Amino acid sequence: MATNEIAHAVATTSTEHTSSIHIALAPEHIGSFLGVPITSTLIMSWVIMALLAIASVLIGRSLKIVPGKVQTVCESLIEFVYGYVVEVLESEKLARLLLPLLLTLFLFIFTANLLEFTPGIGSIGFTEKNPSEFIPLLRSMNTDLNVTLALAIISFVVIEVIGVRTLGALTYAKKFFNFSSPLNFAVGIIELFSELARLISFSFRLFGNVLAGEVLIAVVIFFLPYLAPVPMMLFETFVGFIQAAIFALLTLFFVKIAITKPH
Repeated sequence: MATNEIAHAVATTSTEHTSSIHIALAPEHIGSFLGVPITSTLIMSWVIMALLAIASVLIGRSLKIVPGKVQTVCESLIEFVYGYVVEVLESEKLARLLLPLLLTLFLFIFTANLLEFTPGIGSIGFTEKNPSEFIPLLRSMNTDLNVTLALAIISFVVIEVIGVRTLGALTYAKKFFNFSSPLNFAVGIIELFSELARLISFSFRLFGNVLAGEVLIAVVIFFLPYLAPVPMMLFETFVGFIQAAIFALLTLFFVKIAITKPH
């Protein structure tokens, strides 16, 4: 049996002694704590949070009043992002409120997408009583729909709360419940369903793109194990960056829509 580190695609031997690729969609169940299931993607999310926390502490300790080259580049990037958020929202107050969330979403998703190609992800684990069944301890976080749905719920709640805080509850509700005419009422109901549909679009876009990329790499490694995987991994790293940026940007743009007065 050969275990694929990239997409948890396990090459098994069938009764005809031919190799095949098995793709597991559900995360592996490692155990439980107080009735809460512990999965390989949940452990991976803890690892990502720990790495980001450690990096933030180390970077914070090394900040200087007179910045060096690396600090200057980082500050320039943050200033550029902040300026863009201010330009979109047309409010420095909202930009300062939203920027930490946007950067956190981007770094959390991109770090997870970047580490999916790290040796050990998908290959470190244990076997159950059946020796042919391998249980990886770590699995790429964004291949779990539960994770992407949790991120989508966070963005959705933030969008709605900022919309209500900015416009007021009654004004914000008029976007979805407008009784001035039958046409406006129908448009408002359509807008309400489109608002709820963001949960699906947010979660399935990230989940589908990351999972599809890992499955593609698993197939490439299975058939062309020596030449093709490296360029495909580089491409998927770029895709992971794009998906993280899209998630953060869509959150920003939907906030902009939420704070726009109904008309």
